[in-house]
Amino acid sequence: MGSSTHALVILFSLLFIVRHELICGSYTDSNISCIESEREALIKLREGLKDGANRLSSWFGKDCCTWKGVGCSRKTGHVVELDLRNPIALDRDKLSHDDNYAAIFRSQSLGGEISPSLLDLKRLRRLDLSMNNFSDMQIPDFLGSLKSLTYLDLFYSSFSGKIPHHLGNLSNLQYLSLSTNDLEGPIPDSLARLSSLVVLNLSRNSFGTSMPQFLLNMSNLASMDLSYNIFNGSIPRWLGDQVSLSVLKLTSNDFQGPIPRELCNLTQLTELDLSYNSLEGELPNSMKNLCNLRVLDLSWNYKLSGNVSTSVLSSFGCIHNSLKELNLAWNRFTDFLPNHLGEFRNLERLIIPNNSFYGTLPSSLEKLFYLRDLDARYNQLNGSIPLILGQLSNLEKLHLASNSLVGMVSELHFAKLKRLTTLSLSLNSLVLNVSSQWVPPFQLQSIGLASCTLGPKFPPWLQTQRYVEWLNLQNTSISENIPNWFESISSCVYHLDLSDNQIGGNLPKFPKCNDSLRINFDRKKELFFDFNKFEGPIPAVPSDVSSLDLSNNFLSGAILLDYNNATPVLQFIAVSNNHLTGSIPVSLCKAMKVGIIDFSKNQLSGRIPRCLGKLNELWVLDLSNNNLYGNIPSSLGFLQQLRSVQLRNNSFHGKLPSSFQNLKNLVTLDLGENKLTYNIPPWIGDELSFLKLLSLQSNNFSGDIPQELCRLSDLQLLNLAQNNIVGNIPSCFYNFSGMTVVDHQNKFAFGVHHADYEGKFLQFMKGNKLEYTKTLQFLISIDLSSNNLVGGIPEELTELLGLISLNLSGNHLKGRISEKIGNLKQLESLDLSENNLFGPIPASLSSLNYLSYLDLSSNNLSGRIPTGNQLQTFGNQSYADNDGLCGAPLLKSCSSDKPSYGDREHPAESTKGEDTERLRFYASIGSGFLFGFLGVCGTLHFKKSWRNVYFQFIEDSYNRMLLAIAATIAWLRRKFHRGRFGGRNNLPFVSFYSAGERRLMG
Repeated sequence: MGSSTHALVILFSLLFIVRHELICGSYTDSNISCIESEREALIKLREGLKDGANRLSSWFGKDCCTWKGVGCSRKTGHVVELDLRNPIALDRDKLSHDDNYAAIFRSQSLGGEISPSLLDLKRLRRLDLSMNNFSDMQIPDFLGSLKSLTYLDLFYSSFSGKIPHHLGNLSNLQYLSLSTNDLEGPIPDSLARLSSLVVLNLSRNSFGTSMPQFLLNMSNLASMDLSYNIFNGSIPRWLGDQVSLSVLKLTSNDFQGPIPRELCNLTQLTELDLSYNSLEGELPNSMKNLCNLRVLDLSWNYKLSGNVSTSVLSSFGCIHNSLKELNLAWNRFTDFLPNHLGEFRNLERLIIPNNSFYGTLPSSLEKLFYLRDLDARYNQLNGSIPLILGQLSNLEKLHLASNSLVGMVSELHFAKLKRLTTLSLSLNSLVLNVSSQWVPPFQLQSIGLASCTLGPKFPPWLQTQRYVEWLNLQNTSISENIPNWFESISSCVYHLDLSDNQIGGNLPKFPKCNDSLRINFDRKKELFFDFNKFEGPIPAVPSDVSSLDLSNNFLSGAILLDYNNATPVLQFIAVSNNHLTGSIPVSLCKAMKVGIIDFSKNQLSGRIPRCLGKLNELWVLDLSNNNLYGNIPSSLGFLQQLRSVQLRNNSFHGKLPSSFQNLKNLVTLDLGENKLTYNIPPWIGDELSFLKLLSLQSNNFSGDIPQELCRLSDLQLLNLAQNNIVGNIPSCFYNFSGMTVVDHQNKFAFGVHHADYEGKFLQFMKGNKLEYTKTLQFLISIDLSSNNLVGGIPEELTELLGLISLNLSGNHLKGRISEKIGNLKQLESLDLSENNLFGPIPASLSSLNYLSYLDLSSNNLSGRIPTGNQLQTFGNQSYADNDGLCGAPLLKSCSSDKPSYGDREHPAESTKGEDTERLRFYASIGSGFLFGFLGVCGTLHFKKSWRNVYFQFIEDSYNRMLLAIAATIAWLRRKFHRGRFGGRNNLPFVSFYSAGERRLMG
């Protein structure tokens, strides 16, 4: 990308040189001498400039036309060109990574003031001040008075402020570059008068809002670059009227909405770059008619979608005749790679990673003879890799990592790839099946084969690769020791990943690369040997290692850092889970750029060096699970970049340093399992406002839980277990809004420099000590167990809807368990054992579907254990030592045979409210009966006439009843005498009724 622009600029410059005869050698053959007034103007210019490298040493003598950077017309002798650009070619990558190159580049830069004496160069047509350092000064207004200028280049020269509106007076200007400065504000309207402009480059500044429509006045504009600014809104449709445009670059702004189809009117376009914006929607189908388009970059918009086989990869139209580079990376295109892809015969770069392309790689790829770069990483491609890829003799980079490719990769896949320098097949289900005698036709610089099957031995063909600089063999089923030849090829590898294998033996040495022919021989090293079976000592770590991960091996001995007088570049070091001994090396304090230190799970001893407090870029310090002792150095409290401090399971004593309240950015603080004393400092809640994980477990802290902790609104884990804390549980815990969120999206990843380090945290939950890493953001827990807390369980805790673990066991809590405990739908572990809780188990507890650990033992709970869901699946131990409990899973049955039904009301399942209602019911019946009885009896006692009538009624009723019974018995006797009920065998019945008749009639 960018080749079209460079070609256009070079062509423009050559035409300019030829037209204005600016070749200095031509002048030297002329008899015309330098004009004195112009020589004096140049002297004044030199006097105002700062020239540390003495670049203007030739600016002496009478003939200014012979001075370096000065060009004169061989016809008139006037100065027509002034070229003061930095002579060091700009390499952005080396400028940011190579300190030596950066120092040389800066030393060659001019600075100081630009003298107005330039106005005396009245015929000056070309002015180039690019790649210098004018210390944030503004572009001089007087440049707008150089009316003869046709070429003005101020690229990368540290100008700031706004574009002076006087530049609009340069009516002859054809080339203007103000790129890569610190300019801001709107583009002045006066630039609309630059009607002769052919090339406009305002990229890498801070120009904002919408694009100025006056650009339409520049009818001759062939190249426009507004990249890396802050333009927003939609891409204006009027751009489609700039029919002379051949290069349009709008990358890295904030343009939104769809790509306007009017851009397809720009039939002269050779390069279109809309990458790194927020564009969305499908591509206009008419893009297939851009017959001159050679470079199309739509990458990193994230929301562009739809099919491309009907637009830029259509077999119709004419774009397939011209397209050389297509970049659709990091979007949402969902399509298959069409079979007619081979018709794009001129295609050199096909970049489509991070989309949803699916299907197999088309066989027509073999027709792409000029293809140099094929990048289809992070898609959904499947099937096997076609053998025809081995015929693409111009292929230099092959990226197919992170797809669903399967099958064997053989020597035929690389048959003619003599120019291949990058091979990336990682994270597929591929098996590399080549002969042990195979000699590849290529020399690779970058090899990525992670998660492919290579082992059990190191691939022998690797020893033929002499220029490897990036090598990833992670999880490739290698189980042998590192062969001797591997050290010779790995010495100049700046990124080496052998992690997640079964490699044993000793670690290789870390020699420094001495091959001066390597492109990146002086680059910082990144070495990853974690999750293997390495043993023995760690070789001395040299100063050129920036990232080192040796964790999860069987290494022993001391940590050695071979820094001597060199300045280390260490940024990341992890040696956790080994058998290392000795102390923390004091030489580590020289690594001033280190961001992550993880020495956890070893047997390190001694004190923490106080000088670690000088590591101002430190983000993560994990020294947990060692044998360190002494006070925690107060100097650590001044590392203001710290995000995570983990000192768990050592023997630190004394107070928590008050200087820790300076750690304003702290997210994780784990000091558990030490011997720290005194009260929990209130400033934790006042000052550490970003804290998410706080563990002071298993120390000797005393006093109350400070109310100030409730100010930690982001807190997701609070562990104060196994201390000597007294008092009540603060009801203000409901302020922990981080515990009310069910789904946390932010991972605990600390990306520092080149290392993406995921946090880890030990937490006692579900009866076990668990280590959380990738799921750390889902760990939402409160553990206050094994203290001396009193009072009840605050009902406010049931508002923390995200809780997955609550442990209040081993205290002196009393009262009832709130019925609202059922609100905690995410709860997986609940431990309220060894307290003085009483009353029934809330029926709502049966609604907790995720509950997998429950302990309510050793309390005074009573009543039936609610049924439903999994409450009966917990063993007896979950309910033991509660004499009043009954029902399954306990063997003790309840007095009522009727079962309980979870949340539904039931007579056998009495609560405090139900008991009250039952008492009221019986009381009302008793009182009603009493008042009714007394009312009737009292009236009969005091009213004689009523009493006579009442008793007469009773007597009459009694006589009528006797008469009815006697008549019935007489009827039965007659029936018996007739033998209706079986004759003699029924005589006992006859005698019975006769006796009854005599008693009734008697």
